[in-house]
Amino acid sequence: MTATIDTRKVTGRRELQFHCVDDILADVERLAQSKEVRAIGNWSNGQVLRHVAIVMNGSIDGTPKMMPGIMQLMIRLLFKRRFLNRPMPAGFTLPAKASGLIPSQTKWEEGLNDFRRAVQRLKSETDRKPHPALGPLTREEWDKVHCRHAEFHLSFLVPAESESARPTKL
Repeated sequence: MTATIDTRKVTGRRELQFHCVDDILADVERLAQSKEVRAIGNWSNGQVLRHVAIVMNGSIDGTPKMMPGIMQLMIRLLFKRRFLNRPMPAGFTLPAKASGLIPSQTKWEEGLNDFRRAVQRLKSETDRKPHPALGPLTREEWDKVHCRHAEFHLSFLVPAESESARPTKL
């Protein structure tokens, strides 16, 4: 079994800022043009893309409830604005109830195909289900969630040609 990397201490991550789903797609397509995409976190490059796709699809199909209603209300009231507008911090661990969001080993091409299909769905389907922590969100708010989420996860994918392609642990 591979040792888990403390993602709070990973250096060499890309700094990303997405304003819309098309920005996320453009970044992934640029990565797809690289000779090799290295993952410098705990997941493979394909797992990262599949996870982002799973969350995108969950905004359309819905996801299982992961926390009690009172906790969801507190998060919505206290953290919604921050969650939609600021970068996600590294080191967050999903609750056990969210295990369906964590993909098994996935090859790059499989993750890329899943990601492209999920983006097409986001662009063509208008209905959105409630967020598992933030509750009901508009389509625009969901797009912000996807931007912040993708900024975080895609920051761990580095084109091998890049100077910062070497993972460093502190």
